[in-house]
Parts: sequence; C-alpha cells; structure tokens
Amino acid sequence: MEKIKNLFTTGEAAEICGISQQTIIRCFDSNKLEGFRIPGSKFRRIPRESLVKFMKENSIPLDNLEVEKNGKIKVLIVDDDAEIVELMVDVLNRDGRMELRTAASGYDAGLLTQQFMPDVIILDYMLPDVNGNIVCQTIKRNPVFEHIKIIIVSGVVNQEEIEDLLNAGAAEFIKKPFNISELVERILTVVETGRLHAVS
Repeated sequence: MEKIKNLFTTGEAAEICGISQQTIIRCFDSNKLEGFRIPGSKFRRIPRESLVKFMKENSIPLDNLEVEKNGKIKVLIVDDDAEIVELMVDVLNRDGRMELRTAASGYDAGLLTQQFMPDVIILDYMLPDVNGNIVCQTIKRNPVFEHIKIIIVSGVVNQEEIEDLLNAGAAEFIKKPFNISELVERILTVVETGRLHAVS
C-alpha cells in the first residue's frame, strides 16, 4: 500500500502531472504553482494542496494523485506519558490503516512534523516543555503544514481553554481518559473532512 504523500519534489510533481520537470520549475518560479524552497538550499517543495490546485486549474487528471489516497494515514503522537503512548501505538498499529511516529516533547514534535509531514497530530495539551496551544499556533502559522489536523488530548482543560485550542487551529479535542476506538474514529473523521475540503 502506498503512503500518503503531502510534499513533492519538482521531479515527482512533473511525473504526476505528465509534464517536464522544467515546466514545473518554470511554473513554480512564476508563482503559477505554489510551494517553497528549503531554507539554505535551492531545492523546491510543493505541498499536495498546491499541486491539486495547479492540476485542476490546468485540467490535468488527478489519477496519479488518487492512487496515493489509498495509502496509510500518517499520525504523529505527542505525549510524555509513556503508558498512554504505548497503548495508542498498540491499538493504532493493529488498526492497520496508519503509519505512526511518537514524540515526548514539543521540541521533538517540531522536528518530526518537518521530517514526517503527518496527516494528523495527536497532541497532549500539557507537555513538559510547552503547552498545546503554542504547538497548535506554531504549526498552523506555517502554510507548509496547513493540511495537518491536530487532535488535542488532555484531562485537565476547561471549556474556555478548549475554545482557545480550537481557535488556535486544533481540529478536535478529546478528554482523557478516552476510549481508544473513539480516537481511531476521530482520526479517520478529521482526515476525511480534510480531504473533502481539499477537493471541494
């Protein structure tokens, strides 16, 4: 099964679109195809949403992208409670529809978000080095990560704080302790909702 890919090189984008890499680079450089350069290098990267938009605008069939949508959902679990992480990893792995990474701090979460480009982040509100609000805002401020859905989990948040988190960019809030099967459903729901928005 193919992995869901959220970021493409110009070569990959060219292959998906069935046009030359030079054409993709020209469109990128003239802002007809949105993307970004990796800091400190000349490498260009194109987010999935930008590529979909470009393909629709130029009447390029999405067939080569559709293949990847059958791939695994990439989930990053960010929690410093090892037992909860182990439980989530166990259940989500057995579900079989997800590829997982874990982080125990906001710092690690930041690094892994860049490297792994998850579809969903399951984020504990009270991390040892930062609170969930800051992580939400930081991720949502970066257009490269706009596709990422954040599900906050916590046992100690009041209604006002929940509203703040949702305003900061979280897609969902789940109160601890929670039913793991409910978490699976929430993950599938936020990803599906995101895809519907992306193609509508």
